[in-house]
Amino acid sequence: MKALALFVVCFVTLGACGGGGGGGGGGGLADGGITVPDAPPDPPGPVCGDGELDPGEVCDDGNTVSGDGCRDDCGVKESGWLCGEAGISCVHDQVCGNGILEDGESCDDHNTRPGDGCDASCGIELGWACPIPGVRCTAAMCGDSVIAGFEECDDGNGAGSDGCSASCQLEAGHACDVVGQPCRTTLCGDGVAEGTEQCDDANHDLGDGCDTQCHREPQCSNGVCAAVCGDGVLQTGEQCDDGNLHNADGCSSTCEVEVGYTCTGVSSAEPATLAVSVVYRDFRGNDLVGGHPDFEHFNGTDHGIVKTDLGVDHKPVYNGPTTAGTTTGASAFQSWYRDTVGVNMTYAETLVLTRTGAATYVYDNSTFFPLDGRGFVGAGTEPARTNGHNFNFTSELRYWFDYKGGEVLTFRGDDDVWVFVNGKLALDLGGVHGAQTASITLNSATATTLNLTIGGTYEVVVLQAERHTTASSYKLTLQGFNAVHSTCTYVCGDGVTSADEVCDDGVNQGGYNSCAPGCLGFGTRCGDGIVQAGSEECDNGVNSGAYDTCTPTCTLAPRCGDGIIQDAHENCDDQDDADPSDGCHQCHLQIF
Repeated sequence: MKALALFVVCFVTLGACGGGGGGGGGGGLADGGITVPDAPPDPPGPVCGDGELDPGEVCDDGNTVSGDGCRDDCGVKESGWLCGEAGISCVHDQVCGNGILEDGESCDDHNTRPGDGCDASCGIELGWACPIPGVRCTAAMCGDSVIAGFEECDDGNGAGSDGCSASCQLEAGHACDVVGQPCRTTLCGDGVAEGTEQCDDANHDLGDGCDTQCHREPQCSNGVCAAVCGDGVLQTGEQCDDGNLHNADGCSSTCEVEVGYTCTGVSSAEPATLAVSVVYRDFRGNDLVGGHPDFEHFNGTDHGIVKTDLGVDHKPVYNGPTTAGTTTGASAFQSWYRDTVGVNMTYAETLVLTRTGAATYVYDNSTFFPLDGRGFVGAGTEPARTNGHNFNFTSELRYWFDYKGGEVLTFRGDDDVWVFVNGKLALDLGGVHGAQTASITLNSATATTLNLTIGGTYEVVVLQAERHTTASSYKLTLQGFNAVHSTCTYVCGDGVTSADEVCDDGVNQGGYNSCAPGCLGFGTRCGDGIVQAGSEECDNGVNSGAYDTCTPTCTLAPRCGDGIIQDAHENCDDQDDADPSDGCHQCHLQIF
């Protein structure tokens, strides 16, 4: 015992018991032969990607790759991800509105606004389809009695020509008041603007702001026009004007450029035809009891019947008797271009001019009888005259253009013809005569007389009368009379799915869950009914997530063989259905 105690004391106090001498070099032997270890090195600094959460790191998922939840410097947790224990991969944070379709979501259009197809909880709304996450939803189908996407109407069928087109857009002359019910026709001129009508002032006058087809007209004075959205003339204060009040076509009902489109002002666009509003008024001749005294009465060229300026009501003003004397006074002339009960019958229509060359449109008819079988002849109160035609009528046509210089208007016709530009008389072919031709070129000389300024917008008025039973012809040529209007096109690649696009994810390369080039189709995706190897476990095109089907993310739904007992469908699940004698077959217990 005494010896053991001495040993312990010497071990504890080794330095004292071993004697002196010898240096104490690091790692060497101290006096007495005992090894002393080196001092530990300073600890290394943080190493991103080593799977350890070092000081200064916010996360460390074991790699230095960004885009997987933890940034490549381990200093930031990326939005939409959850990063837990160090060394473990981050996982998606299940957030509605992040543009990623996650478990429990049937859609995710990158926002949480309801009413756009994908609701605030990322569930698909009735009547919508949301095939690609992060892309705007669209109408599921036209004819499902739900107005969705860019649809203007839905009458419960996918057919057109019934007021609601096959693409669920309102058709001209119709109103669709109740979703899922048949549309009804509208009547331009009844004083109620509805359906596709831009206006309805219940008259047959042109130039008063609302034409006879219920379209808005430009309101101009000496070339300066007020901005009237939908009149088809681009004016200061409008971002665009495409001639209608439809939304989802690039230019909105308030003449603003819609998201996903670009609109440019053009005057060079030349359609094959040009439809211009025209008003016909039918009269009975003076040879009939109660007939109009100026029709079927006189002959002879008669210039100067009208004054050089239109009246405040945009109508011609009677100038008084002239040398030829083919009229009977201001009172009778008043009804030529104004609706007068018992004196005339009015028809509001369009005159279609055909493009024959660059910026040149022509209407040419050597047998011009637009009211044959109609008017007083059709009513049986006037006999059909030469060759069964209905003579004795007037026509009134108006058109707007932007003055550039060099415009040419040519007219050939009989009987009376007057052309006004900017409210001033430019051509006078008055009187009862055979076909006559006249032309006017708008240039610096005529511009002074007509008070025209380059860049101004002006009105052309063509007034004609057929007053005697001989012949009737009408030829109008408009060359260079174009107004600036808007042409809108969708922008593919801006990430906004516009009405003219099927989808636009900003990439449009046709890859998995992406949009096809041109924005008019989809690439392969979950929901197309085709299983994409490496990306999907299943895809039946419905993907409801019901038992033994496919989930909205194209993974296998709960099913027999997944090792989980689904109480509503199974009472066992051994993940092995190959052996029916093991007590569980088709996820049901077997009784032996």
